[in-house]
Amino acid sequence: MKRNVEFEFSAGLRWTHWLRAIAIFVLTVTGFYLAYVFIAPESSDEPILFLNAKFRMWHEIAGFLLIAITLYKTYLFCLDGISSKERVSFVDFISPKIWFQQLKYYLFMGEHPHLKGVYNPLQFIAYVGLYAMIFIISLTGLILYVNCYQGGGIGLFLYDYMRPIEAMMGGLAMVREIHHIVMWGILIFLPIHIYMAIFNSIMGKEGSLDAIFSGYKFLKHDPKH
Repeated sequence: MKRNVEFEFSAGLRWTHWLRAIAIFVLTVTGFYLAYVFIAPESSDEPILFLNAKFRMWHEIAGFLLIAITLYKTYLFCLDGISSKERVSFVDFISPKIWFQQLKYYLFMGEHPHLKGVYNPLQFIAYVGLYAMIFIISLTGLILYVNCYQGGGIGLFLYDYMRPIEAMMGGLAMVREIHHIVMWGILIFLPIHIYMAIFNSIMGKEGSLDAIFSGYKFLKHDPKH
């Protein structure tokens, strides 16, 4: 079968994908520590350990990195020319025919549908859900941040904007609870995402998993398309 390659993911999209994965990993480890201290430093008479402060520092660095990446990836999705195939995926998402064919494919009852965009309908709705969760966890994270650092800098700048949102959410304790619940939503998404990426790469034989590294995927030659 003749194959050719197609450029699918820009360098910006690929780099931010892996930086986001690193940020989520750091946020998960440090977040679990801040919620439940699972390690303690060796005893010392000197006030130099500050392990909780170090975990909090890395949590905040990774959090702001995640926010920056999300803003950049939103820009790519909305305005970047190379990423236009991501936007075209919405056409596949609203097509009942593509939905039906995609479900048949996942049930081993048919071939993969020909897509106009990068993502099939289930991928598209999953990514929309992921971005919604990232938005909520970033917003609640900023609310928690400004309550610790309202004395100056970005914490002081955001303080007056975050406080009304905190009140609408039911107070700081509820904000923290929402933050934790959404974290579990993201952690549930991740293994499903990895499994489906491997599934599509193996079943589709188009190197779709390789595309997030190289930017290119193989295309099966089909005279009808």
